[in-house]
Amino acid sequence: MSPVSHKSSAISARIAHLQGRTQPAHLLGWLECFNAGEFYEAHDVLEELWLEKRETEVADFYKGLIQLAGAFVHLKMHEHPDYPAAGPRLRPAAKLLELARSNLQSFNPAPHGFDQPAALNLADHWLALLKAGEFKTNPLSTESPVRLS
Repeated sequence: MSPVSHKSSAISARIAHLQGRTQPAHLLGWLECFNAGEFYEAHDVLEELWLEKRETEVADFYKGLIQLAGAFVHLKMHEHPDYPAAGPRLRPAAKLLELARSNLQSFNPAPHGFDQPAALNLADHWLALLKAGEFKTNPLSTESPVRLS
């Protein structure tokens, strides 16, 4: 079994309980993972839908959400004694927050009733925290967990 098909089956299993709702199961799965702090998984879940829709007008919406989750993947990276460079990557996180904001801002109202203003506010808040810390302090060490409704 190829890695792609293994990933697809794992994602299908993860979002099975979200099928049949008004909003796409992949989007709901992204939100569920994101709110649980599973940012890498959120990225993976929505990437599958983005790949399917990347030639449509909603592609940048999905890309923006993937980038938003990706920013927090960078912030969650922990230092490992054997790999000191594997710690949080604050500047790449900021760049992804900027890209996410850029991709999401034109979707108001957002597809599927998604709360686009809340996502933009979240990106702005975390970007401001990174800049205030001059990219030396990881705001995840002091801020409440990230959540969207």
